[in-house]
Amino acid sequence: MTEQKPTAGRRVVTNMSLSLDGHYAAPDDPIDMSWVMPYAVTDVARDHLAALHESATTALLGRVNAEGFLGFWPTVIGMEGADPRDEAFARWLVDTDKVVLSSTLGEAPWERATIVDKPTAEVVADLRAADGGDILVLSSASIIKALLAADQVDRLALTVFPVFLGGGPRLFDDGLPAGQWELVTHTAGEHGTLALVYDRVR
Repeated sequence: MTEQKPTAGRRVVTNMSLSLDGHYAAPDDPIDMSWVMPYAVTDVARDHLAALHESATTALLGRVNAEGFLGFWPTVIGMEGADPRDEAFARWLVDTDKVVLSSTLGEAPWERATIVDKPTAEVVADLRAADGGDILVLSSASIIKALLAADQVDRLALTVFPVFLGGGPRLFDDGLPAGQWELVTHTAGEHGTLALVYDRVR
């Protein structure tokens, strides 16, 4: 298989939480992310997300994740007792340019958001051709899967939480392009949470 090169300089950075048995959602309710919450508030998970958004100037989300993220995170700003790292991410998410992939939304109900109904790889090619920092894909599995299949992920960021879900969808499907990845950071912390960042070797 011929390796596909990115078309421009902006990096595509994907971020996803996985269970120890390799799933990103539970089998009975893929939208229920309550299994993540005990681990998402650890220092490791918070520092991991902070490092990712610092160099990003575009957030890329699917519709479901956009509704979840943009329904919750703005409420963190000014919240009593909020962790400063959470509040910083919330402010970044509100203020940054957001591209939401959707075939059902006609217009964006959020500020600084654009709705796009085009194939994922085509959208990313357009974003790479524009000026800016990293393009950060926030936990949108369908987008990440499409970009992995097209070999368009430059940095793969994972938080691995020490729980077995016993089933559910997996991030890494069979048939992905063969390739090598370099581990650039790894951190272990509370509850055995792991934060891993890999760069694609091209």
